[in-house]
Amino acid sequence: MLSKTMSAAVLGVDAWPITIEVNLTEGLGYNLVGLPDNAVKESMHRIESALHECGFMMPRRKVVINLAPADIRKEGSAFDLPLAICLLSVSEQIGAVDISDYFIMGELSLDGSVLPVKGVLSMALLAKKMGMQAIFVPKENAREAAIVSGLSVYGVGHLQELVDHFVTEPLVAVRVDLQELFDHQDSNFVYDFQDVKGQEGIKRAMEIAAAGSHNAILIGPPGAGKTMLAKRLPSILPPLTLEEALETTRLHSVAGKLHANQTLITQRPYRSVHHTISDIGLVGGGAHPQPGEISLAHHGVLFLDELPEFKRVVLEVLRQPMEERRITISRARFNVEFPANFMLVSAMNPCPCGYFNHPERACVCGTTVVQRYLNRISGPLMDRIDLHVEVTPVPFKELESRALGESSASIRARVIKARQIQQVRFKEKGIYANAQMSAAQLKEFVQLDDACAGLLRQAMQRLSLSARAYDRILKVARTIADLEGSEGILPQHIAEAIQFRSLDRESWGA
Repeated sequence: MLSKTMSAAVLGVDAWPITIEVNLTEGLGYNLVGLPDNAVKESMHRIESALHECGFMMPRRKVVINLAPADIRKEGSAFDLPLAICLLSVSEQIGAVDISDYFIMGELSLDGSVLPVKGVLSMALLAKKMGMQAIFVPKENAREAAIVSGLSVYGVGHLQELVDHFVTEPLVAVRVDLQELFDHQDSNFVYDFQDVKGQEGIKRAMEIAAAGSHNAILIGPPGAGKTMLAKRLPSILPPLTLEEALETTRLHSVAGKLHANQTLITQRPYRSVHHTISDIGLVGGGAHPQPGEISLAHHGVLFLDELPEFKRVVLEVLRQPMEERRITISRARFNVEFPANFMLVSAMNPCPCGYFNHPERACVCGTTVVQRYLNRISGPLMDRIDLHVEVTPVPFKELESRALGESSASIRARVIKARQIQQVRFKEKGIYANAQMSAAQLKEFVQLDDACAGLLRQAMQRLSLSARAYDRILKVARTIADLEGSEGILPQHIAEAIQFRSLDRESWGA
């Protein structure tokens, strides 16, 4: 007798269909084939204990289990539940039950409880694509899977519940109104710009970065507020679209980062990374590739504090993902691609002691030491950062003031308006923000009159700006014009953009 059901294996962010076949033949023993890893092989012990707790028993015959296709490696514990129900079906302990048209996944504990697994959203999308009747997932993952419309989703808390569904008492399908859930997304942020004392120029830079999705670096002495300002950036970013929310949720589901019973990620991610992180931890990878921090920051912000303290090899792997907005991880037998459309925001001291260019305290580092410190960040990486923002300490008079600054909600309204202008501009270009313009698009959408061109030429000469600063200034100027609702770029837009190229000046660090 043969029993079949369907499950899935996750490779990258995509799920692949896995057919589970269980057969009983003459003899004794358990034979599990189809390229399983150790976690799958160990499932027999968990299944045997779970069946015993539910009043069933393992078949006392030779059991042959095949996980097809055999050339895809099966890993993890998500196959426990489908294997258990197949064993009960093939041994006729629950009668003649046809389970071939169902997607089943879940990890079993020794008492038969069903534990959550990773990648359920990707599996649910696959089940819908294949036209399956229903999908059975752990109860804690049910709402996550239920955001896929047109699919019957059942949450299973115990093996006995799944047995009862097929034999006596059907489970109730989990329903989630995705649009209602998305429309009521939480817009309350822990950090708000109204709590920031002074720093009006830095707030302006953060607004420009958010409006054009520009990468930014904050440079200033210790305690000037670099990290504090970066933490508030998500509060002024435009809200996620429904498509972006689904993409972000899918990535976090695959990485196992969703909280229990969490349905949809509705706020842009903010990932703060410590400088001891490895290159694989940042971009993703491993023997069985998992998304790294740049992918977990997809459609959000990746914050790197103390940028020069990161290993150079770690920083250099950022260059290609920042340009292409995705990361491809290649192995001998397969390639995995993870999306990585993120804003890079970083912070650094201007020198080892932290007080170079400080208005009150003297720097104890020599010119050579300062330059060596800055050279820890390569030119190609700096070339991909649009805004160089100098952060200065806040005077005591402003610190003791009880007056609140402009709220994040007010700034966010302007950012959303500027982004809407860009959405119309790039409607058929495959990009959504000014920072992503190519050289050809820059020529098409950024036209300078004689006054603007003359101002930019003069700045390049007098401030000794590098050639790579040219395109960045134009992109930032385009964003500044969008914030003001200006169709063309004016001299004041160019002038403001020029001041955000501090590290391109040959005099910096000299």
